[in-house]
Amino acid sequence: MSRVEIVSDPNVMSGDPCIWGTRIPAETVIVNLRAGHTLEAILDAYPTIPPGGIEAAIMWAEANGIEWRH
Repeated sequence: MSRVEIVSDPNVMSGDPCIWGTRIPAETVIVNLRAGHTLEAILDAYPTIPPGGIEAAIMWAEANGIEWRH
């Protein structure tokens, strides 16, 4: 399996950075992490997140200077 990436496509969610293959914005994952939600709770709420998707969102946040820890 290849690494999951965060991608921006103007035709998907108005270009917001999303987890590849989904319409789930990376920021949505980050907001959930900041709120103290567990990885399991996030995956339950967003079952289409592929394996590695949460980690990709964290790496995206860190690369963009966005704090994700609560």
